[in-house]
Amino acid sequence: MLPRSARALSLLITVLCAFFAWQFCIQSSRAETSQKQPDINVAPPAGELVLNGLGKGAAPLDGPWQFHLGDDPSWASPYFDDYFWSQLTADKPWGLQGHPSYTGFAWYRRHINISTAPGASHEIALLIPAIDDVYEIYWNGKLVGHFGHTPPHWVYYSGVPAQTYGLGRVESGVLAIRVWKAPLFSTDDGTAGGFEAVPMIGGPRAIADAKANLDFQWLHGQQFRFALTSLCALVALLSLLSWLRDRKEWVLFWMAMFASCMVSEIFLNGLRLPIPFATFTFVSQVEISVREMSLWFLLLWLLQLQSNRRLVVLVRKAALISVVAGVLDGLIIFLYPSLLREAQAQIVDAALTPLVIFFEGMPLILVVYAFLHRKSLDSARWTAAFFAFANGMVYFVQNIAYQGIRYTHWTLADKIADPLFHVYDSPVSTILLLRTLLFFSILYAVLRNSLERGRRTAALEQEYESARGLQRVLVPSSLPIIPGFTLTSAYRPAQQVGGDFFQIIPLESGSTLVVLGDVSGKGLMAAMAVSLIVGAVRALADDYPGPALLLTLLNRRLCGRLQGGFATCVILHVNADCECTVASAGHPAPFINGRELEMPGALPLGISPGVIYEESHFSVEVGDHFSLYTDGLLEARNPSGELYSFARLESLFARHPSAAQATQAAVNFGQDDDITVLTLTRLAAGGESLVLNLA
Repeated sequence: MLPRSARALSLLITVLCAFFAWQFCIQSSRAETSQKQPDINVAPPAGELVLNGLGKGAAPLDGPWQFHLGDDPSWASPYFDDYFWSQLTADKPWGLQGHPSYTGFAWYRRHINISTAPGASHEIALLIPAIDDVYEIYWNGKLVGHFGHTPPHWVYYSGVPAQTYGLGRVESGVLAIRVWKAPLFSTDDGTAGGFEAVPMIGGPRAIADAKANLDFQWLHGQQFRFALTSLCALVALLSLLSWLRDRKEWVLFWMAMFASCMVSEIFLNGLRLPIPFATFTFVSQVEISVREMSLWFLLLWLLQLQSNRRLVVLVRKAALISVVAGVLDGLIIFLYPSLLREAQAQIVDAALTPLVIFFEGMPLILVVYAFLHRKSLDSARWTAAFFAFANGMVYFVQNIAYQGIRYTHWTLADKIADPLFHVYDSPVSTILLLRTLLFFSILYAVLRNSLERGRRTAALEQEYESARGLQRVLVPSSLPIIPGFTLTSAYRPAQQVGGDFFQIIPLESGSTLVVLGDVSGKGLMAAMAVSLIVGAVRALADDYPGPALLLTLLNRRLCGRLQGGFATCVILHVNADCECTVASAGHPAPFINGRELEMPGALPLGISPGVIYEESHFSVEVGDHFSLYTDGLLEARNPSGELYSFARLESLFARHPSAAQATQAAVNFGQDDDITVLTLTRLAAGGESLVLNLA
C-alpha cells in the first residue's frame, strides 16, 4: 500500500491530466469551428428567448434585446458575438432608453430558441408594429424583408400600419434588425428611434390574425374622424357646386377650400397610406398653408371685413408669404442629404418655421379687429369668430410649444394633443374638438348667410319684377302715329330695370308731344321716379303743351320728391304743319341730319325749383332725319375703356339710321348704360306715316 503522501500526489496528477484532457477537447472543438468560420468569434447567446410550442398562436418578442449604435454588415450574422452589447427593450424607442436625439444607424439582435407545437405550421412569420424610421430584417444572417430605404437614396414612411414578414421554416437562430433614424427637425423631441412597440412571432395565420386585430383597433378608434371627414367632403362638394352657380359668392368658394383641406388631411395622415415621408411633409405643409389661408378669407367674409381694402391686401400678402414659406419648408427634406447636411437642414428649418408660425396667428388678428371695430354681426357669425379665435390660439400655442422641444422639454404641446375624452373609443383631443366646433360654426354661419342672401335675392327679384311691370307701362310697346313722319324707337336697358323713359302723347289740337328722359339710379326707386314724371307729363300735356313751360312746371313738382336724385328730359312738340319746338332739361341735344341742334344749357329736373327753361323752334323739311337719344348711347365703352364719343355719334346719325340700328351700333361697341333712341323722318306729302318699335 502506498503511503498517504503518494496517494495524494497520484490523485493530483490524475486531476491535472483530466483537466488538460478537457482543455484539449475544448481547443480542438474551437479549432474545428474556427476552420468553418475563421473570422467570427462565437460566444454563448446573451438573453436567449426560448419559445416552446410555437405555431398555435403568436408570442411577443419582449424582454431585453442586444443593442448597439453604428453600422456593420457583420452584425447580421448569427455567429457574431454580441455578448457585450447593451440591452434595450422593444416596448419603447431608444430615445427613452438612454440614447436621446440619436440619429443614424443602430442594430437590434435577439437570440431565439424555437420549438413548434404538434400539428402546427412549420412556417414562422414576424409582425413589426412600428420602427422609426427605416429598417431591414435579417434572420440567421439572411435578409428577409425591409421597410423603406436607407441613405444615400433614403425613403421612409410615417404612421403606416403594422408590417408582416415570413421567416421561412421553423428553426432557432438570431433575429437582427438594422435601423436608420432620420435627422431631427424643430418639432422632434428626441425621444424617437427604433422600436415603438413590441414585435410578435408565430405561425403565418396567427400573425395575420394579430395584424387584423391591430388594424381593427385602429379603425375602431378613427370613427369620429371619419364621420367628420365624410361631412366635410359633402360640404366641400355642395359649396363648390353652389359657387359654380354664382361666382360672386366667394364665401362658398372659401368654404369649399377649407372643407376640402380637412378632407385631404385624412388622406395624408389619417388613412396610414404608404406615402414617402418627404412627399408627405411637402404636401402637408402646402395643405396646412391652403387650409389656413382659406380660413382667413372665410373670416373676412363672415366678419364683414371684405370692404376694408387695406385689411384684404394684408390678408392676401400674408397668404402668399405663408404658402411660399410652407412650400420652402416642405422642400427642405428633399434636399437632404444631397444638397444639405443634417445641421444645415436644421438651420434652414429653424429659419422658416417662425415665419410659418407667425402667420398662423392671422385668425386672431381678424377676430380682434372685428371686435374692436364693433362689427354688428349676428350670433352665428360671432360664434364662428369665437371658435376661430379659440382654435387659432390653441393651434398657435401648440406649434410654438413644439419648437425646440428637445431643448425646452415643455409638455404643453403633448397635453394639447392628448385625448380629452373618447367617443365610441375614438380619442378626441383639444385641437380636434376645437376644429370640429369651428367647422360646424362656420358651416352654420355660411348656411345662414346663404339663406339670408337667398331671401334678399328673392326680395330684390320681386322688386325688379315690380319695376319691370311698371316700366312696361311707362315704356309703351305700341306707339301712336305722328302724322307726316316715320317714327322708330328702341329701348335697351343695361340691367334688368333701367332709368330711361319716353312717351309719345297725341294732343287734342292735333299736335304731338315726344318726351324722352333719363332718371338717376336704377331699380324700383328709378321706376317709381319715372312713373311720377310720366304721370305729371300726361296730366299737364293738354293744358301746357309748350315744352319749356311743361318742363318748368314739371321741375317744380319734382323738386324734393326724387330723394336726392334728378332726371334729364327733352320734350319735342310737333304741330300739324310739322313745325317743331324743343326744350331740354340737362339732356343731350337732338341731332338733325347728323348735326347736333344748338340749344341753351339748363339744369336737370328736381335740383332747383326756380329754374326757367327755354325753347328752340325749327322747321323740318321733307327727308329730314331727327334723332333723340339718352346718354347711354354716347357713353358706350369698349373693352379697352374707350368711349363711343361725339365723333362716332355724328358719323352714326349722318347715315340716318333707324333707332334699332343706332342702338345696336352702341351695343356692339360696348353697352355700359341704358340706351333709348327715337328717330323721326319727315315724309313727303301723301306719304304713309309708320311706326317701327323695338321696345
